[in-house]
Amino acid sequence: MHHSTPAADAATPPSASQSATPARAALPLAGLRVVEFSHMVMGPTCGMVLADLGAEVIKVEPVEGDRTRHLLGAGAGFFAMFNRNKKSIALDLRSPGGLEVAIRLASSADVVAQNFKPGVMARYGLDYAALSRLNERLVYVNHAGFLPGPYEHRTALDEVVQMMGGLAYMTGRPGDPLRAGSSVNDIMGGMFGAIGAMAALMQRAATGRGQEVDAALFENNVFLVGQHMMQYAVTGQPAAPMPERISSWAVYDVFSVQGGEQIFLAAVSDAQWRTFCDALGYADLRADPQLATNNDRVRARATLLPELRRRLAAHTAAELAAIFERHGLPFAPIARPEQLFDDPHLNATGGLAEVTLPDGERAGHTARVALMPLRMDGQRLGVRSSPPQRGEHTAALLQELGYAPEAIAALQAAGEVA
Repeated sequence: MHHSTPAADAATPPSASQSATPARAALPLAGLRVVEFSHMVMGPTCGMVLADLGAEVIKVEPVEGDRTRHLLGAGAGFFAMFNRNKKSIALDLRSPGGLEVAIRLASSADVVAQNFKPGVMARYGLDYAALSRLNERLVYVNHAGFLPGPYEHRTALDEVVQMMGGLAYMTGRPGDPLRAGSSVNDIMGGMFGAIGAMAALMQRAATGRGQEVDAALFENNVFLVGQHMMQYAVTGQPAAPMPERISSWAVYDVFSVQGGEQIFLAAVSDAQWRTFCDALGYADLRADPQLATNNDRVRARATLLPELRRRLAAHTAAELAAIFERHGLPFAPIARPEQLFDDPHLNATGGLAEVTLPDGERAGHTARVALMPLRMDGQRLGVRSSPPQRGEHTAALLQELGYAPEAIAALQAAGEVA
C-alpha cells in the first residue's frame, strides 16, 4: 500500500541490492503523520490502530490534560488502553498561540482524526473545509454519534446507541435490555474510522487528493445487529434476545458444576454427540433412538438438559475442560477480564505487551495491555512507546514545526502550550 507523505511520493523504490531487510521490515504505515483531536474511546481507537500499524500519531490534549486520564470506575482503563504508540502535545486552543500551533500541526498531517461534537472543530478553523485549503492531500476522519441526518444533533454514548439500535434488546433477557459488557461501538467505530482513513490514503495515491471520512456510533451499532435484521427479512420471525433464543443445538449451554463453578459445553453435530457420550460414559444416552439426531435432541431439550445438568454436576470444571479438550469438543471456562493476564495462550503468543501507566494512583507502574488481534508477516504489532505523559512531546514537536527556542519559551510562559 502506498501511503507516504508528499515528499516521499517522489522517492524511487529501492533496487534489489538495497532491499535487504532487517528482521522486521518497516511497519506498514511508517512515514505517515496522524494528528488526533480526541478523547474517551472512539477517536483514540482510530489513532491507536494507525499507531500500532506504524504511523506517527500525535495526540492533541488541552493544557490541563485529557480528562480521560483521570476517569474512575469503568473508564479508569481508557487512556492506558487506547493511547500507546502516540506522542502528546498539550495546547490551549482558545489562545491565539495555541490555536496557531494546532493549525500548523494539523496541516502537516496525512490524517486528522477527531471525535468532538458537530461544529466544535469548525469553530476553531480545524474542520476539513478549513484544513483542506491548506493541504489538499489531507484525509480527515470525523467520529460522531450519528452520520448527518435527523439524529445528528443528539448526544450519543455507547449505551444510547446500544439501546436505540437493538443491541441492548438482543443482549438482555426479555424486558431487561442490557448493554454489552464492553465499549463495542466506540471501539468498532474507531476501527471503521481507521479503515476509512486507509482506504482514503490508497485513493490519494491515485488522485493526489485527500477526502473527508465519517464514522458514527449509531450506524456502527446497526451494522452489528444487521444479522438479526436479515434473520427477520429471511424468516419473517423477529430475532429473540440471546438469553431466549431457540438454539439450533441441543447441547450448547453453561453448566454449573462442583464447587459452584461454571463452564460452557457444546456438542453441535451428531458426531460430537457420540463423542460426548463416549467421553463421559453415557452409553444409555448414546443408544437412545429418541436422541439419535441433533433435531431429535433439540426437541427433547426440556428433559435432556436437566438430565445432563444432574450428571455433569458431579465433575469439576477442570475435569470437564480436560475431557472436552482431549476429545476436540467445544468448551470454555467462564473467565473474568482480570484472569486473562494469566491466560497461557495469550502469554505464549505475545498477545499482551508491557506499558508504563501514565496517570492515576499506579502511575509509573507497568501493566500488560492487550494488543491488536493481528499478526503481520508472522509478528504481532507491539508497543513501541507507552501511553504518553501530558504534553510529553510538546517542545520537540514545536521545534520540528519551526518554532525558535524563545518562541517556545514564550508560548509556555503564557500557558498557551504545556
